[in-house]
Amino acid sequence: MTQPDQTDPRLVAFSENLRQLCEQQGSISQICRKIGINRQQFNKYLAGKHLPSTANIRAISNHFGLAPEVMFEAPEDFRALIDGDFLETFNRLRRMPEVGTFLSTAMAVPDTLRDQIVGVYDRYHFSSIYPRRILRASMCIYPGADVLQHVYVERFPNPDDRSRTAYRFKYHGFVFPIQGRIFTMDFETNQRNEMTFGIYSQIQRNTKSLMLGITSGIAANMYRQPFSTRQALHYRRPGLLKRSDLSRTSALDFNDPSIPAEVRDYLGTEPDMIMPV
Repeated sequence: MTQPDQTDPRLVAFSENLRQLCEQQGSISQICRKIGINRQQFNKYLAGKHLPSTANIRAISNHFGLAPEVMFEAPEDFRALIDGDFLETFNRLRRMPEVGTFLSTAMAVPDTLRDQIVGVYDRYHFSSIYPRRILRASMCIYPGADVLQHVYVERFPNPDDRSRTAYRFKYHGFVFPIQGRIFTMDFETNQRNEMTFGIYSQIQRNTKSLMLGITSGIAANMYRQPFSTRQALHYRRPGLLKRSDLSRTSALDFNDPSIPAEVRDYLGTEPDMIMPV
């Protein structure tokens, strides 16, 4: 058991992030029983008095469906990541035999490929809500306990005052690199009524990472029709989403100079949205 100084930023981050996770799940005693860690010792982790051993860090992160390194991220970024109470849903899926069979294939991701994928992206596609506007969302792909996971945030400005937000959606999901393609599946966690799916290919140009593909979505809402359209993921940096990333989210004019040229080239000059008649 290591006992670093209580001002150690890793210790502070771990304890605060652990408290956030436990607040979502309620009973500390039940969490301790499932993980197999003594309640008294676990309380010291929560209070920031001790940093767990490597084995206990892995056991704790596995229980919550996260990679160990994610537990040490800045608490503000970590809070934005887990907001939406999706972790227990993922864990229930992981325990299903049918899902487990599929994950055994999806989890076989070489570390080199995993390192190429994780990070923060700008996510571009024509909006299904605002005609002839390109939606730029902020997306983060990060390592889960056994599969890659992702989160992204969409913000639709008020047409009459673009400094104000009319709609805001947040999605959590899985990322599966299989046979040279990147597959994504996620669900919206604010209104809890939409799922989207994506298929991408990686493109490497000028040391920048770009993924091009298609996305489709369906909502349990008659006002939001099912759709499918081209989509581009433009890599920005490593790490988790920050407040500065979220400020970039918006519905942009096609000619907005902040949209990378290769993204505009791929999306085309006219919306290619496929929707029901």
